[in-house]
Amino acid sequence: MLPSINAEDVGNTGLAWLFFSYGYVLFKASELISEGSDLLLLVPSLAGLVGSVVLPLLGAVPDGAIMLFSGLGDIEEAQETLSVGVGALAGSTIMLLTIPWAMSIYAGRVNIVDGTKATYKSKPKLNPNLTMGETLKTTGVSISTLVKEGSKIMVVTTLPYFLIQIPGAYLTEVDPDNVVEGEKMWALIGLIICLIGFVSYLIMQYNIAKKGENQVAQMRQIQIMEKVLESGQFSLSGVLADELGSDVVSDWANNGYGSVSGKDTTPLEGLPVSVQGKVVAVLRKFFVKYDVSKDGALDRKEITIALRSDMNESFTEEDVDFLFSKYDKDKSDLLSFDEFCNFALDIVRKDFQPPVVKNESAAAPAEENEEDEDEEEEEEVPEDLAHLSPAQQQAMIKKRAFTMLFIGTALVLLFSDPMVDVMQEMATRVGISPFYVSFVLAPLASNASEVLASTYYAAKKTSSTMTISLSALEGAAAMNNTFCLSIFMGLIYFRGLAWQYTAETISIVGVQFILAYFSHKPVLTSMDALYILLLFPISILVVAGLEAIGFD
Repeated sequence: MLPSINAEDVGNTGLAWLFFSYGYVLFKASELISEGSDLLLLVPSLAGLVGSVVLPLLGAVPDGAIMLFSGLGDIEEAQETLSVGVGALAGSTIMLLTIPWAMSIYAGRVNIVDGTKATYKSKPKLNPNLTMGETLKTTGVSISTLVKEGSKIMVVTTLPYFLIQIPGAYLTEVDPDNVVEGEKMWALIGLIICLIGFVSYLIMQYNIAKKGENQVAQMRQIQIMEKVLESGQFSLSGVLADELGSDVVSDWANNGYGSVSGKDTTPLEGLPVSVQGKVVAVLRKFFVKYDVSKDGALDRKEITIALRSDMNESFTEEDVDFLFSKYDKDKSDLLSFDEFCNFALDIVRKDFQPPVVKNESAAAPAEENEEDEDEEEEEEVPEDLAHLSPAQQQAMIKKRAFTMLFIGTALVLLFSDPMVDVMQEMATRVGISPFYVSFVLAPLASNASEVLASTYYAAKKTSSTMTISLSALEGAAAMNNTFCLSIFMGLIYFRGLAWQYTAETISIVGVQFILAYFSHKPVLTSMDALYILLLFPISILVVAGLEAIGFD
């Protein structure tokens, strides 16, 4: 099975090369899984399932794979290599709740008024002339109700740690020779509780999504729409194709510009209510971007650039003239935001119109004109999939997403086992516990993409993107407490291994309880971010200190 290089057979330089090589592959694999899952959010029929089940599950796959392979192999070595898995679990959970959490606060910080309110709507959002002391005390982020609720779920999911740790600590004191046998029953109970918690969490999230109440998933879906439009991968019509619903698509295919189904209704009003909010949210970003004068209106040139360059739509000057005459009621040659939304949707509507059939006599010159138009549009419409029809773009979204998920998952399964061997060998050569090596290094490979994603969302400096950022980190911790911990419980029960990780458990659970406390504050300042960041090195020192005084 590839890769087949034995970590014990290489020198120190070779070992470092193996770590960085395997680590890079695992990083790209987790990135593929993340991006593939994000793309599936653009498929409405799958969005609820993806946002509630697929995203949290696949996000835990890299960590879970490292933990699984750490407890396999020769039974005599499994107990030692299991420390690699525990280090990955502790490092992943604690790192996600400290470093990216602090980075998100710093990246998303805005001015704080009266110590209780983040000013997301003020201009500027962040005063540029603050001293370091003022930055630490008077800038930060607000904590939404969704983040507070997420912290409660995270704390509840720590229950399995207590189920295995308390009996394990007791047996170590009263019957140290039969710890493994004594822990088996508690490991089984812990395994069952982990699985129940894992399934319950997914079902709860799915039911919320099914009712349309999963605000975090909806906000993330909007952010993904904006992201793929900015990257030029898809057009606005391609992103909205499945969102519109069959009735709207059918109507748009049979009716040209004008009212929906012949009624006195604008294109925006003709959309399903659930879709209207998403369309408005996506279009508002581009409207604000080009409303340089901040007068709440865009001129003809600004609208053309926004739709062609940012939303990757193809249209002619005749289309612009026609729609301006339709929506520019006061003849000011400017459109308000509502008028811009309807203008954009009418442009999108063209993509659902059946192609015009030309007679044979006009075919040759038409082809020449089309070639000229293509040459002109090459610089304006980004390459990738934006030139395809909306239905073709949706099909390619699914194909690309599932391909990414398959390749990413396959790479994780292929490279996790050798990565465990590399970290075990590194610990042996340095002369320290494998726990510390995997605690620090494993998250660099398995969680780096989550760190970048959370910081990316937070940097947008809105309350919604801040909620997405922090809620995703809490969800990842909950997955570690259920899905990943269930793997450990299974290894202890089925392989007859011992849970000898009191110090590690105290550190893992302690950090989660501290973060839950921070999450219930109305705002988190930049100073709070510094405190949270320091929890990562402190947690390592806590483990070392507890082990030094006799804790296992």
